[in-house]
Amino acid sequence: MKRVFDFPKGEILLIDKPYHWTSYDAVNKIKILVRKKLRAAQAVGEARANIKVGHAGTLDPLATGLLIICTGKETKNLDKYQAEEKEYTGTFMLGSTTPSFDLEKEPDAHFPVDHITEVMIQEAAISFTGLQEQIPPMFSALKVNGKRAYKIARKGKTADIPPREITISEFEITGIELPQVHFRLVCSKGTYIRSLARDFGQKLGSGAHLTALCRTRIGEFTLQNALRLSEFEMLCDGKPAESASKL
Repeated sequence: MKRVFDFPKGEILLIDKPYHWTSYDAVNKIKILVRKKLRAAQAVGEARANIKVGHAGTLDPLATGLLIICTGKETKNLDKYQAEEKEYTGTFMLGSTTPSFDLEKEPDAHFPVDHITEVMIQEAAISFTGLQEQIPPMFSALKVNGKRAYKIARKGKTADIPPREITISEFEITGIELPQVHFRLVCSKGTYIRSLARDFGQKLGSGAHLTALCRTRIGEFTLQNALRLSEFEMLCDGKPAESASKL
Protein backbone atom coordinates (compact mmCIF):
# COMPACT_ATOMS: atom_id res chain seq x y z
CA MET A 1 0.00 0.00 0.00
CA LYS A 2 1.34 3.41 -1.00
CA ARG A 3 1.70 6.20 1.57
CA VAL A 4 0.00 9.41 0.44
CA PHE A 5 1.66 12.57 1.75
CA ASP A 6 0.26 16.08 1.94
CA PHE A 7 3.47 18.04 2.51
CA PRO A 8 2.00 21.57 2.14
CA LYS A 9 -0.83 20.86 4.59
CA GLY A 10 1.75 19.44 6.97
CA GLU A 11 3.43 16.14 7.78
CA ILE A 12 5.19 14.90 10.91
CA LEU A 13 8.04 12.69 9.70
CA LEU A 14 9.83 10.43 12.16
CA ILE A 15 13.33 9.86 10.85
CA ASP A 16 16.14 7.65 12.18
CA LYS A 17 19.14 9.99 11.80
CA PRO A 18 22.25 8.19 10.54
CA TYR A 19 25.60 8.28 12.31
CA HIS A 20 27.87 11.15 11.19
CA TRP A 21 24.95 13.07 9.68
CA THR A 22 24.09 16.47 11.14
CA SER A 23 20.44 17.26 11.81
CA TYR A 24 20.73 19.85 9.04
CA ASP A 25 21.95 17.15 6.63
CA ALA A 26 18.83 15.09 7.36
CA VAL A 27 16.50 18.09 6.99
CA ASN A 28 18.17 19.07 3.72
CA LYS A 29 17.80 15.53 2.36
CA ILE A 30 14.09 15.51 3.27
CA LYS A 31 13.66 18.98 1.75
CA ILE A 32 15.17 17.80 -1.56
CA LEU A 33 12.94 14.72 -1.67
CA VAL A 34 9.80 16.66 -0.72
CA ARG A 35 10.35 19.37 -3.32
CA LYS A 36 11.13 16.76 -5.96
CA LYS A 37 7.88 15.00 -5.12
CA LEU A 38 5.85 18.22 -5.27
CA ARG A 39 7.36 19.36 -8.54
CA ALA A 40 6.57 15.99 -10.07
CA ALA A 41 2.89 16.48 -9.31
CA GLN A 42 1.25 18.32 -12.21
CA ALA A 43 -1.26 20.03 -9.94
CA VAL A 44 1.47 21.73 -7.88
CA GLY A 45 3.44 24.68 -9.24
CA GLU A 46 7.06 25.66 -8.69
CA ALA A 47 6.30 28.30 -6.02
CA ARG A 48 4.25 25.95 -3.91
CA ALA A 49 7.05 23.40 -4.02
CA ASN A 50 9.20 25.66 -1.84
CA ILE A 51 7.43 24.73 1.38
CA LYS A 52 8.99 24.92 4.83
CA VAL A 53 10.81 21.92 6.28
CA GLY A 54 12.31 21.92 9.78
CA HIS A 55 13.30 19.70 12.68
CA ALA A 56 12.42 19.60 16.37
CA GLY A 57 15.52 19.06 18.48
CA THR A 58 19.09 18.82 17.20
CA LEU A 59 21.08 15.60 17.37
CA ASP A 60 24.88 15.74 17.31
CA PRO A 61 26.55 14.18 14.24
CA LEU A 62 27.91 11.32 16.38
CA ALA A 63 24.46 10.55 17.79
CA THR A 64 21.79 8.49 16.06
CA GLY A 65 18.09 8.03 16.55
CA LEU A 66 14.81 9.85 16.42
CA LEU A 67 14.58 13.15 14.61
CA ILE A 68 11.17 14.79 14.14
CA ILE A 69 10.97 16.63 10.83
CA CYS A 70 7.89 18.67 9.94
CA THR A 71 6.73 20.06 6.62
CA GLY A 72 4.40 22.83 5.54
CA LYS A 73 1.90 24.12 8.09
CA GLU A 74 3.04 21.54 10.64
CA THR A 75 6.31 23.46 11.10
CA LYS A 76 4.40 25.89 13.33
CA ASN A 77 4.37 23.11 15.95
CA LEU A 78 8.14 22.53 15.97
CA ASP A 79 8.65 24.39 19.27
CA LYS A 80 5.95 22.27 20.90
CA TYR A 81 7.61 19.01 19.85
CA GLN A 82 11.06 20.29 20.77
CA ALA A 83 9.87 21.03 24.31
CA GLU A 84 8.79 17.42 24.86
CA GLU A 85 10.60 15.02 27.18
CA LYS A 86 13.42 13.02 25.56
CA GLU A 87 14.71 9.48 26.10
CA TYR A 88 18.21 8.29 25.20
CA THR A 89 20.38 5.23 25.45
CA GLY A 90 24.14 5.44 25.35
CA THR A 91 27.58 4.66 26.72
CA PHE A 92 30.08 6.56 28.85
CA MET A 93 33.78 5.72 28.72
CA LEU A 94 35.29 6.22 32.16
CA GLY A 95 38.93 7.10 32.71
CA SER A 96 39.47 9.69 30.00
CA THR A 97 38.10 13.02 28.81
CA THR A 98 38.00 14.82 25.48
CA PRO A 99 37.61 18.55 24.74
CA SER A 100 34.25 17.89 23.07
CA PHE A 101 33.10 15.42 25.78
CA ASP A 102 32.56 12.82 23.03
CA LEU A 103 34.47 11.11 20.20
CA GLU A 104 34.72 14.22 18.02
CA LYS A 105 38.07 14.98 19.67
CA GLU A 106 40.89 12.72 20.88
CA PRO A 107 41.35 12.16 24.65
CA ASP A 108 43.23 14.99 26.34
CA ALA A 109 43.51 13.55 29.86
CA HIS A 110 43.44 10.16 31.57
CA PHE A 111 42.27 9.22 35.06
CA PRO A 112 42.24 6.13 37.31
CA VAL A 113 39.19 3.87 37.37
CA ASP A 114 40.39 1.09 39.69
CA HIS A 115 38.63 2.67 42.66
CA ILE A 116 35.23 2.78 40.94
CA THR A 117 32.69 0.19 42.07
CA GLU A 118 29.24 -0.74 40.80
CA VAL A 119 27.71 0.78 43.92
CA MET A 120 29.48 4.09 43.22
CA ILE A 121 28.17 4.08 39.65
CA GLN A 122 24.59 3.41 40.74
CA GLU A 123 24.76 6.08 43.42
CA ALA A 124 26.19 8.59 40.95
CA ALA A 125 23.26 7.96 38.59
CA ILE A 126 20.78 8.55 41.42
CA SER A 127 22.52 11.81 42.36
CA PHE A 128 21.90 13.22 38.87
CA THR A 129 18.14 12.67 38.89
CA GLY A 130 15.78 15.56 39.48
CA LEU A 131 15.98 19.30 38.89
CA GLN A 132 19.53 20.63 38.56
CA GLU A 133 21.82 23.08 36.77
CA GLN A 134 24.06 21.94 33.94
CA ILE A 135 26.80 23.79 32.06
CA PRO A 136 26.53 23.09 28.30
CA PRO A 137 29.68 22.05 26.41
CA MET A 138 31.81 24.53 24.49
CA PHE A 139 31.41 22.29 21.44
CA SER A 140 27.73 23.14 21.01
CA ALA A 141 25.54 25.34 18.84
CA LEU A 142 24.73 27.71 21.68
CA LYS A 143 25.50 31.34 20.98
CA VAL A 144 28.03 33.21 23.13
CA ASN A 145 28.13 36.95 22.43
CA GLY A 146 26.50 36.30 19.06
CA LYS A 147 28.89 33.52 18.02
CA ARG A 148 28.33 29.77 18.01
CA ALA A 149 30.19 28.19 20.91
CA TYR A 150 31.66 25.41 18.76
CA LYS A 151 33.21 27.97 16.41
CA ILE A 152 34.96 29.59 19.37
CA ALA A 153 36.08 26.19 20.69
CA ARG A 154 37.47 25.07 17.34
CA LYS A 155 39.75 28.12 17.35
CA GLY A 156 41.19 26.87 20.63
CA LYS A 157 39.45 29.57 22.67
CA THR A 158 37.03 29.36 25.59
CA ALA A 159 34.07 31.42 26.75
CA ASP A 160 31.85 31.50 29.81
CA ILE A 161 28.64 29.58 29.23
CA PRO A 162 26.10 30.04 32.02
CA PRO A 163 24.48 26.94 33.56
CA ARG A 164 20.98 25.97 32.46
CA GLU A 165 18.22 24.38 34.48
CA ILE A 166 17.37 20.84 33.38
CA THR A 167 15.48 17.86 34.77
CA ILE A 168 16.57 14.23 34.59
CA SER A 169 13.55 12.15 35.55
CA GLU A 170 15.09 8.71 34.94
CA PHE A 171 18.73 7.63 34.88
CA GLU A 172 19.06 3.86 34.62
CA ILE A 173 22.40 2.06 34.45
CA THR A 174 21.75 -0.77 32.01
CA GLY A 175 25.20 -2.32 31.97
CA ILE A 176 28.67 -2.01 33.48
CA GLU A 177 31.72 -3.24 31.59
CA LEU A 178 34.44 -1.06 33.07
CA PRO A 179 35.63 1.29 31.78
CA GLN A 180 32.32 1.40 29.87
CA VAL A 181 28.99 2.26 31.49
CA HIS A 182 25.75 1.82 29.53
CA PHE A 183 22.65 3.80 30.41
CA ARG A 184 19.08 4.81 29.61
CA LEU A 185 18.05 8.38 30.35
CA VAL A 186 14.82 10.39 30.35
CA CYS A 187 15.34 14.14 30.50
CA SER A 188 13.98 17.58 29.72
CA LYS A 189 14.63 19.81 26.74
CA GLY A 190 18.07 21.39 26.79
CA THR A 191 19.89 18.50 28.48
CA TYR A 192 23.35 17.83 27.05
CA ILE A 193 24.28 14.18 27.49
CA ARG A 194 27.91 15.03 26.70
CA SER A 195 27.95 17.41 29.66
CA LEU A 196 26.40 14.68 31.78
CA ALA A 197 29.29 12.41 30.77
CA ARG A 198 31.77 15.04 31.99
CA ASP A 199 29.89 15.51 35.28
CA PHE A 200 29.42 11.77 35.77
CA GLY A 201 33.16 11.15 35.51
CA GLN A 202 33.92 13.95 37.95
CA LYS A 203 31.37 12.56 40.40
CA LEU A 204 33.27 9.27 40.39
CA GLY A 205 36.62 10.95 41.03
CA SER A 206 37.72 10.19 37.49
CA GLY A 207 36.88 11.43 34.00
CA ALA A 208 34.47 10.32 31.30
CA HIS A 209 33.31 11.04 27.79
CA LEU A 210 30.38 9.94 25.64
CA THR A 211 31.09 7.18 23.13
CA ALA A 212 27.58 6.28 21.94
CA LEU A 213 24.19 7.98 22.00
CA CYS A 214 20.81 7.15 20.50
CA ARG A 215 17.60 9.14 20.98
CA THR A 216 14.77 6.65 21.36
CA ARG A 217 11.81 8.89 22.18
CA ILE A 218 10.51 12.47 21.97
CA GLY A 219 7.26 12.82 23.89
CA GLU A 220 4.96 10.12 22.51
CA PHE A 221 7.00 9.67 19.31
CA THR A 222 9.35 6.68 19.35
CA LEU A 223 12.33 5.51 17.33
CA GLN A 224 10.49 2.22 16.77
CA ASN A 225 8.13 4.09 14.45
CA ALA A 226 10.83 6.02 12.59
CA LEU A 227 11.94 5.55 9.01
CA ARG A 228 15.43 5.39 7.61
CA LEU A 229 16.07 8.06 5.00
CA SER A 230 16.31 5.39 2.31
CA GLU A 231 12.85 4.12 3.26
CA PHE A 232 11.38 7.62 3.10
CA GLU A 233 12.93 8.11 -0.33
CA MET A 234 11.27 4.91 -1.53
CA LEU A 235 7.89 6.13 -0.30
CA CYS A 236 8.37 9.45 -2.07
CA ASP A 237 9.11 7.54 -5.26
CA GLY A 238 5.84 5.64 -4.85
CA LYS A 239 7.57 2.38 -3.95
CA PRO A 240 6.49 0.28 -0.98
CA ALA A 241 9.00 0.41 1.87
CA GLU A 242 9.44 -2.30 4.46
CA SER A 243 8.53 0.16 7.22
CA ALA A 244 5.83 2.05 5.33
CA SER A 245 3.29 1.33 8.04
CA LYS A 246 5.37 3.31 10.54
CA LEU A 247 4.26 6.68 9.17
